[in-house]
Amino acid sequence: MDLLNTLVDKGLRRELPTREEALAVLATSDDELLDVVAAAGKVRRQWFGRRVKLNYLVNLKSGLCPEDCSYCSQRLGSKAEILKYTWLKPDDASKAAAAGVAGGAKRVCLVASGRGPTDKDVDRVSETISAIKEQNEGVEVCACLGLLSDGQAGRLRAAGADAYNHNLNTSEATYGDICTTHDFSDRVSTVQQAQAAGMSACSGLIAGMGESDADLVDVVYALRELDPDSVPVNFLIPFEGTPLAKEWNLTPQRALRILAMVRFVCPDIEVRLAGGREVHLRSMQPLALHLVNSIFLGDYLTSEGQAGQDDLAMIEDAGFEVEGTDTTTLPEHRRQCGDGAADEAAADAEAPATTVPAPSDETRRDLVSVRRRGAGTDLPPNA
Repeated sequence: MDLLNTLVDKGLRRELPTREEALAVLATSDDELLDVVAAAGKVRRQWFGRRVKLNYLVNLKSGLCPEDCSYCSQRLGSKAEILKYTWLKPDDASKAAAAGVAGGAKRVCLVASGRGPTDKDVDRVSETISAIKEQNEGVEVCACLGLLSDGQAGRLRAAGADAYNHNLNTSEATYGDICTTHDFSDRVSTVQQAQAAGMSACSGLIAGMGESDADLVDVVYALRELDPDSVPVNFLIPFEGTPLAKEWNLTPQRALRILAMVRFVCPDIEVRLAGGREVHLRSMQPLALHLVNSIFLGDYLTSEGQAGQDDLAMIEDAGFEVEGTDTTTLPEHRRQCGDGAADEAAADAEAPATTVPAPSDETRRDLVSVRRRGAGTDLPPNA
């Protein structure tokens, strides 16, 4: 396909594809899927070889969030039967992190529900970061605490935080459809504060919320402009008890096309396969490794993931290798925070919005498994 040849050439040069080209990737047929994966795989291997970076989530505080994000099982008014607990003590959080590090995780992601941290919360998380760093040499720590106030990013950086995560989630035009308690610009501002403080920015999206192809392209282009070092791609986990419980819009094939589109738009950025991969990719997860260079190991915040040993076996069987702490993830030109400036100005061609298919597989609800172990429980983690 001329389209794929063009996209590979652009990806190898770090040149931004046009919006029309990105939309065309999402519009490819299932018959063309392996060609799409192979093309995006060339770009992935150019910048990241066959390495897979492992990340591990520690949920520092679960549930009871005052924000109304429709996709979230921890949202205000959620009836999802998830674990709810207040802040983990630093030593407990460090022990939880150690399970992921023992499984090969290079980065530990510390997440807390809520609109954003208080100054006391920042002190608490700073203690946790110090405890993890003292006990796990070479591990990266990423904080994900919500919207930041003035000065908090600098304090987290001073405490040893290597990165900060705050996802854009969906396009600016449709953000108000999934959340009313804050807006798209609040999220952009928090990512920019993290970058200004010298932390590596991590910001991504959630696919499968009923968005159009144009919405998906818009949020990925917004991310490219924001220029984070890592882009997590989440696939909606439709929790019972949340407003999006009936949104079963994804197939494994569509999920792979979305990942390929992200790789073409963000060729030299760490693209991370995140929440929902087990639910929506299922047996096609190994193909996704040709598109992404980073995954989460084991469980997620409120849902159970694939067993850590199964993740490691999948990586090895697919011919990839786990990235060690002695290897720098990003290509040379992106290794300094803020140095990976994206190429300027994309084509502004407008394309008609393509609506995703209506939900079609109600039987897949049983794939959503609520987390009942790990941090905040007496049961060992699935790492």
